[in-house]
Amino acid sequence: LEIGIAAGSIVFLAALGIVGARAGGAPVLRATIRVTFWGAIAMAITAGVGLLFGAAG
Repeated sequence: LEIGIAAGSIVFLAALGIVGARAGGAPVLRATIRVTFWGAIAMAITAGVGLLFGAAG
């Protein structure tokens, strides 16, 4: 279940990167990669901190 949630979140991060790039007139591919990459990094750090403190399993 957690893998599906993470995968779905990454898909939606990419979608938001596309929407944000189009709204702001930025290059779509570059913005999508940036939003998806840093969003995935943030999720990984959050999950790691949760495991460290026993708040995630």
